[in-house]
Amino acid sequence: MINVDKHYDVIVVGGGHNGLVCATYLAKDGRKVLVLEANDAPGGASATAEFSDQFSVSSCAHWLFQLNPKVASELDLTKHGLALSAENLCTIALAEDGNHLTIDGDKLEGENISDEDRKAFVAFNQQISKFCKLLAGAFSRRAPKLVEGNFTDRITLAKLGFGMKLLGKEDMSDLMRLALINIYDVMEENFENDLLKGAISLDSLLGSHMGPRSPNTVYGYIYRRMGAIFGFQGPAVVQGGMGTVGKAMAAAAAASGVDIEVDAAVDKINIDVDHATGVTLKDGRVINAALVVSNADPKTTFNKLVGLSNIETGVARRVKTMRMKGDTAKLHIALDSLPNFTGLTEQQMGQRLVIAPTMNYIEHAFNSSKYGEYSAAPAMDISIPSIHDASLAPTGKHVMSVIVQYAPYDLTGGWTEENKGTFTELVIDRLADFASDLKDKIVASELLTPVDIEQRFHIHGGHWHHGEISLDQILMMRPFPGASQYGTAVDGLYLCGAGNHPGGGVMGLAGHNAAKEIIKRGKSA
Repeated sequence: MINVDKHYDVIVVGGGHNGLVCATYLAKDGRKVLVLEANDAPGGASATAEFSDQFSVSSCAHWLFQLNPKVASELDLTKHGLALSAENLCTIALAEDGNHLTIDGDKLEGENISDEDRKAFVAFNQQISKFCKLLAGAFSRRAPKLVEGNFTDRITLAKLGFGMKLLGKEDMSDLMRLALINIYDVMEENFENDLLKGAISLDSLLGSHMGPRSPNTVYGYIYRRMGAIFGFQGPAVVQGGMGTVGKAMAAAAAASGVDIEVDAAVDKINIDVDHATGVTLKDGRVINAALVVSNADPKTTFNKLVGLSNIETGVARRVKTMRMKGDTAKLHIALDSLPNFTGLTEQQMGQRLVIAPTMNYIEHAFNSSKYGEYSAAPAMDISIPSIHDASLAPTGKHVMSVIVQYAPYDLTGGWTEENKGTFTELVIDRLADFASDLKDKIVASELLTPVDIEQRFHIHGGHWHHGEISLDQILMMRPFPGASQYGTAVDGLYLCGAGNHPGGGVMGLAGHNAAKEIIKRGKSA
């Protein structure tokens, strides 16, 4: 247990991946840093858990596809245990008749793919790649403010402007147009194949409270495709599950001198005359530090840890209006043996599988959540990681992890055990439309609703990204004006989590950028 009398320069609240990244960079700069994690292991939503005897699964995030290579290299994560059991996987859009569509980089495979769609897909990817490259530089530094004459912000804006100029007149015009419309219209403009349009649409809104016809979904797709700029042509499966990411980052932090305490829930961030002075833990211990950095989402940070009474009215209003409504569930299934997906080999079953047959199918699923109902025919993102990593299940057995879109946080009638059971059966029934023997092979299952995700991972509303990834909540608008460069109106309190620029996903850049900003401000003070 940490000695409360030990002097710390920085306390990081929350040992999720961004908190660990931030702590490591601050320690490398010579700060004495303490990370406090409420759960019994570091990593936050990058977690591996045993949900049934000898069956383990990545319990929240289940693909690695956005980790920034600079962060991974500077923390030497490979040395600290991060290994991939499979990488650059294909995405297979499932069809009930077995005529599936395989997306492999720029290549499309399937019986119903026209030459026109193949050519259009290559051109579409090239254009999206240009947009991603434009954003990549802005993602690795603090978001610029538009109203102040700061030299660093001017440089960032100049680089963005120069990058847009390099796009060329046509691409720049397309970027401005696409940013304001929805993925549904863009897909209709470019492609004919319904499975292709559905798969791309699903990628534009996973983890969000949006449908294909919702504004901002084009940006959502561009954001997800940032992983390709970082070297991920397809998703990767982490050896030992996503908890290995958390363990590797914790090991890197410890090697840099960071103290980490788990099972150490913070009750409040202590404020004295508008200055953060440390934290009080739920067990009553008080730990002081010159700086406090919150890896918790913005709503949790200000509503629960700081208290709205300790911040000005304008900031409190922005906290309340920040959009982060969880609408995604996770279903974990323990299997006695591999199910038989119609039309798929075992090697193909180890790829990323999606159920999103048409854009209207997804939109219809979203419509239910608008009224507090779970989707009767949900869209899904499916992983069977044990095909690549036998350590996750007993010999010959397997685990399946399913992201289920949509399951509203505020379900009418609440997420009672009865409602959870009914929804679990509904999801399994839909999976069985593609794997008819699935039910006979199920040993156990676990459903995590947004309420469960909120409770287990301490994320307000169970929203994976700590806030919608949309044009009004990105760059200098994330999480909201007045807190967009990791500092806050409370002196000595910083933010480093996914609710900040550039956003959610296991990327590490929010933690990296926050640390660099803290270091910079310290040196200029």
